[in-house]
Amino acid sequence: MFGSWQRLRAFPLLSRIAGTAVPLSDTVKPLSVTLDSKLTFRPHITNLCKSCFYHVRAIRHIRSALTKDMSQTIACSLVSSRLDYANLLFVGVSDLEVKRLQCIQNSLARVVLCVPLRTCSSVLLHQLHWLPVEFRIRFKLACLTYKALSTSKPTYLHALLTPYTPPRCLRSSGTRLLAEPRYRTIMGSRAFHFSASEWNRLPLSLSSTNSLPSFKKRLKTYYFFLAFKELES
Repeated sequence: MFGSWQRLRAFPLLSRIAGTAVPLSDTVKPLSVTLDSKLTFRPHITNLCKSCFYHVRAIRHIRSALTKDMSQTIACSLVSSRLDYANLLFVGVSDLEVKRLQCIQNSLARVVLCVPLRTCSSVLLHQLHWLPVEFRIRFKLACLTYKALSTSKPTYLHALLTPYTPPRCLRSSGTRLLAEPRYRTIMGSRAFHFSASEWNRLPLSLSSTNSLPSFKKRLKTYYFFLAFKELES
């Protein structure tokens, strides 16, 4: 059963199926993602941190025998791939949970570049050309929205997107903007049909890109500038 803690309090702890009382579980794990009843993803991120830090320590032990390129390839394969797996589900999670994930990436960058613990993590991520966790989540969301708008696939997500229709003919009529639905709860604001409105924040020159590979390349450049504009200025 998923919902806010106020809604969950109104439901019994047992569910009856065919006359048999079945207790409700606090978590369920489909496709290696632990879903908790309040969708905080705290249990999943806790398990993810344990798994990633295990591999970070393993890479640290053999780092002296690896070149920078080799260590970066191993780091992306063993750790970054885990951070990126199903990270679209982290849209709207608390800042604390995002910081926990960012700590993994910061530690990984220090191991790859063989620098002291006190080295500024932003400089290291910029040097490795890695997007921070927050922007990797936004990158995945924008790419999925682009595919839904351009190809109408997957259909169940495309059906959730509502094009913005101005009350009269305006310059924004042909810009593929999305209508931003209203929501009443914090959990509702994390739904795809609402969070996809991040698309409207992208520059027109970016959202009007013709191909997905070109869009991904330009999108990463755009988010990379936003993430490290203080270093590049």
